[in-house]
Amino acid sequence: MLLPSLLRTVVPIVAGWVIVALTHLGFSLDNGTAQAAVTLAAAGAYYVVFRLVEWTAEKSNGPVWLKSAAGLLLGYARPPWYKSADDVAELVRQSRR
Repeated sequence: MLLPSLLRTVVPIVAGWVIVALTHLGFSLDNGTAQAAVTLAAAGAYYVVFRLVEWTAEKSNGPVWLKSAAGLLLGYARPPWYKSADDVAELVRQSRR
């Protein structure tokens, strides 16, 4: 379940930047735009690196401290957990509560 957490973090960041960039109609790369792009790239890379460390430590039964440290550097010590989407009808019922 690593891919959903990566996508749910990186895709919105990139999409937000694209939307903001496109609203200016005349796309120009000034210092502010370049700084924003670099910031977004750094934030995405930071997340991906520490999420991969956390995921790898979890899957390979690595040191608990490594998993915890990576999680804390992401802001929360426990990795995201997603319920299986095999039973779509049950997921729809739960979303309506």
